[in-house]
Amino acid sequence: MSNQQLGLLIAGAGLVVVLVGLVVWTGGLSWFGRLPGDIHIERDNVTIFIPITSMLLVSVALSLILAVVRRIF
Repeated sequence: MSNQQLGLLIAGAGLVVVLVGLVVWTGGLSWFGRLPGDIHIERDNVTIFIPITSMLLVSVALSLILAVVRRIF
């Protein structure tokens, strides 16, 4: 991989991070963590939160992104 390709990859990753940050900042991901399948238990002094569905969604998205990056390079 040449320096030019590496620079382009880093710039693209930075752009993606900025776009995700803007979406989070504007409240576009307010639904994340409240999906059906996410476990939220509240008792007197204890709160337990297990985001099963949300983490499955993150895993699928990252797997697809990495597969595309691997295919490109």
